[in-house]
Amino acid sequence: MNTDAPDEIALKLLDELTRGSVISQRALADNLGIALGLVNAYIKRLGKKGYIKITNLPRNRIKYIVTPKGFAEKAKLAYDYLHHSINYFREVRKKIEHAYAVMMASGVRNVLLWGDGEIAELCFISARGLPITIVGVIGEKDVESGFFGHHVYSIEAAHSIEYDAVLVSSLDMRDKIMQAMDKNINTKDIYYLQ
Repeated sequence: MNTDAPDEIALKLLDELTRGSVISQRALADNLGIALGLVNAYIKRLGKKGYIKITNLPRNRIKYIVTPKGFAEKAKLAYDYLHHSINYFREVRKKIEHAYAVMMASGVRNVLLWGDGEIAELCFISARGLPITIVGVIGEKDVESGFFGHHVYSIEAAHSIEYDAVLVSSLDMRDKIMQAMDKNINTKDIYYLQ
């Protein structure tokens, strides 16, 4: 999901610091999956804004204390993140419903999902109650019962699945998918979330 990265990083840092105040910046960087220098810059920024208090401890250790102002900022950032997430998934749901409406109007009944992430999960759930059956899911690798109890097939195994059309259940992989698809799949049988 594409969110406002600076706010997301600040939220994650404040969250980590509320769990444990004596933690190294290197550990924070590892926990958040971001660069050490970026953690350092954010720590300094959070300190300047009064969201955290930085205290030196013996043996070159540092303690970070989230201030009441920091807890208020964390709550605001969490609310903003949640609000953004709900709007994002609402928009994705509209795109899925539109794609299914177009598919049903074209007589598509058996659908192969291309992608096994969060959007594919929404596609699967949204198909319930519709005259559409998800017959398979294409992911990075072959996994038994890896997607709502269904088999996730590798790209190479897609030939063994019978389907009417492919629904690309990713918003950012169009070019990669077009390159990976076999030449014998007709492009009119491929639907995108638009």
